[in-house]
Amino acid sequence: MRFTLLSLILLLSINLFAQQNPKREFRAAWVATVANIDWPSKPGLSKEEQKAEAINMLNMLQENGMNAVIFQVRPASDAFYQSKLEPWSRYLTGTPGKSPDYDPMKFWIDECHKRNMEFHAWFNPYRVAQKFDEPLAANHIAFNHPEWVIHYGNKLYFDPGLPQTKDFITEVVRDVVSRYDLDAIHFDDYFYPYPIAGKTFPDTASFRQYNRGYSKENIDDWRRENVDIIIQQLDKVIKNTKPWVKFGISPFGVWRNKEDDPRGSDSQAGNTNYDHLYADILKWQENGWIDYVLPQLYWRFGHPAVDFSMLSRWWDENTYGVTYYIGHGLYKLDPQSKIEDWRNPEQLVRQITEARKLENFGGSAFFSAKHFYKDVDGINDHLQQRLYSTPALVPIMPWIDGQSPDAPANFKKSGSRKIKWEEPMAFDIMNKAVRYVIYKTPVGQPFNKNNPEFIEEITSLQKLKLKRTKGTKKAYEIRVTALDRMHNESEPTEPVILKL
Repeated sequence: MRFTLLSLILLLSINLFAQQNPKREFRAAWVATVANIDWPSKPGLSKEEQKAEAINMLNMLQENGMNAVIFQVRPASDAFYQSKLEPWSRYLTGTPGKSPDYDPMKFWIDECHKRNMEFHAWFNPYRVAQKFDEPLAANHIAFNHPEWVIHYGNKLYFDPGLPQTKDFITEVVRDVVSRYDLDAIHFDDYFYPYPIAGKTFPDTASFRQYNRGYSKENIDDWRRENVDIIIQQLDKVIKNTKPWVKFGISPFGVWRNKEDDPRGSDSQAGNTNYDHLYADILKWQENGWIDYVLPQLYWRFGHPAVDFSMLSRWWDENTYGVTYYIGHGLYKLDPQSKIEDWRNPEQLVRQITEARKLENFGGSAFFSAKHFYKDVDGINDHLQQRLYSTPALVPIMPWIDGQSPDAPANFKKSGSRKIKWEEPMAFDIMNKAVRYVIYKTPVGQPFNKNNPEFIEEITSLQKLKLKRTKGTKKAYEIRVTALDRMHNESEPTEPVILKL
């Protein structure tokens, strides 16, 4: 009897979570390629092996409810795509500049879109090499312009103070946006490198030549303006090339500490975006230079210096109209962790449920994809059965496009379990329908388009065979809506009745 009661309580809690799940929510995983963190598992695999690993990973992410992938396409001034500007990445074949005999980024984009998942192309702007003495491809831009490259610590970087490097990075992004059907450009926290104790970043030559009137005492302001300039350039080139492509930043989790700035968070972080990485994220949000901010809040509830709850609320209060997502430290889940809070997946479950109560929260991203394979204490089940038990559409961004498409045309039954429809007329490419949402509602139950429990499927097709329900057939109302590139949704069609 006790087991039955506990089972009932668990089922009720699962249903409760399902009822509370939002219809629109960003659900993403980072796929890191630098040093083969996530994919491919090692350099030198055949293209068939690489593709098989990618499909397995995408299927796993889809099962866990993800609707977006943030894929690292340029880890260190190299490419996971066909490029005339930069060489093929060493992390594909083991040899910098060597072709993998296919286009990995196109493959990932196509496979993401088959699963109705967004593809966010993740770039590292300034990193040239992970180790200063590792060989570069013969056609690397560093050989043509060695004056662009700085040696700091054990790594090589493009000098952010040079207009030429800003223009080159901007051209790299423009090239990718123009040639690939991606959904967003994504930059992480690595702008100026994290400081190394006792080592000054060696940019005195570029400061002397391009200081734009800043005094030596204000070199930090000059560095911040260097990053401001490239963010503005990127925003313009992305939107001028394809206005529907989003631009997002995933900064380090602390903008500034309150002790240094009254606008800052009540944290005691050793490094901050503003003071050490020279990235004034709030300025970019205030000026509308980015479309989403995704701070990396890889800490736990109750952390004495960088508490998750405090920081998630601080970012929520400082969005300036930009879409706000949260980055979660999936990699910290470990049953052997010295910190008790990270031995249990309820830490991440609680982070998401608490974040959903925030006014501006729009979704989550997890670092990183391979850690779902570990399934620590059933975190995958927590997502599949609780937090992400119903599908979710990606949040809209009306400042890019707020016009919804028309409803699908000529929607009708085409068999006992089959439906079909036609693409609605579109007045421009932004308004074009690219996928469709199928809703299934029991006859006699009021239809609510905002309830994700009624979503049967999201598809890019224009016909569908619906699944049978278990047991006795029941009558259902079936409706379809259209989604455009920005996930604006049409009104639903008039329902048709099917017995399933």
